[in-house]
Amino acid sequence: MRAAEIPTLPDNAIEIKDLTKIYAARDREKAVKALDQVNLTIPRGSIFGLLGPNGAGKSTTINILAGLTIETAGTVKIWGFDLKQEMRMARASIGIVPQEVNLDAFFSPREVLEFQAGLYGVPKQERVTAELLRAMRLEEKADAYARSLSGGMKRRLLIAKALVHSPPVLVLDEPTAGVDVELRQQLWSYVKQLNSEGVTIVLTTHYLEEAQELCDQIAIINNGQVVACNDTPSLISEIDQRKLLVNLSSPIEKLSSRLSGFGGKLESPNQLVFNFSPSKFSAGEIISQIVAEDLEISDLISEESRLEDLFVRITGLDTHQAGSAGENDLKTGVASIARGKPTI
Repeated sequence: MRAAEIPTLPDNAIEIKDLTKIYAARDREKAVKALDQVNLTIPRGSIFGLLGPNGAGKSTTINILAGLTIETAGTVKIWGFDLKQEMRMARASIGIVPQEVNLDAFFSPREVLEFQAGLYGVPKQERVTAELLRAMRLEEKADAYARSLSGGMKRRLLIAKALVHSPPVLVLDEPTAGVDVELRQQLWSYVKQLNSEGVTIVLTTHYLEEAQELCDQIAIINNGQVVACNDTPSLISEIDQRKLLVNLSSPIEKLSSRLSGFGGKLESPNQLVFNFSPSKFSAGEIISQIVAEDLEISDLISEESRLEDLFVRITGLDTHQAGSAGENDLKTGVASIARGKPTI
């Protein structure tokens, strides 16, 4: 291939502009606006988190990306291809792992992958069925009915199914709901490896600590609108709140006015708690004042701002409210693969 023929990679894996979805009803007043002019840009090669409470519009957005739901207005581009004008190329550029287990009970895992590869027009000589089965640890069940698989095996098969055509974009919709700690760690380890190989990951999750640890950028959607979108450190810095726990070697009866002015409280005779804004003063200033008052510190713990705090402030929901309905939907065991590469 000549240099002039080498296709250029898009800067953004997904571009969503003014995306609106209205579920109509006979009574116009009962129509539901699930998405209200949503704008999102997901950079190529990133791990992008899409967060929000149940009913916020996450699933509607994913269903539009998957071609399962038709938007009312707006445009969507996947890997540079317009979802309306270049549907075939756009659909070929994305793999979606849904929350729901949508497998034919009488197909074997091998048949599921072969059939899916055929739907995407992958030539037989280019299929990676064996590699996907091995990576998903499904070799021993390759020819068993899907109905005989455990919940975790079904989830892994769904991920293999999403990757038969080696898409450059992978969407994981609530992949760790109900998953045990070991499987969750295996999943995230592999997602990081997959991303390092150039695959763009779009993740929805109710586990905010996962999003904070994994995602380069995060968007929070609520009531069909994007209410926050930024790189993860910048989002967290918006909270401007920090906690400092100080344990003293000797008990005290009262906190000085100076330490109270730093947001300090006497939690117990041997423990001080400071809730303060780093933009106003630093933890170093607090510690210096403690030392100046001849108080001996035996231990201290600094707690940084968390994504959870921002989520609660923006949506008005705590994480239990946001996730209670979704966390029980699936009992999943997951891992991911692209292009038939390493196992987990």
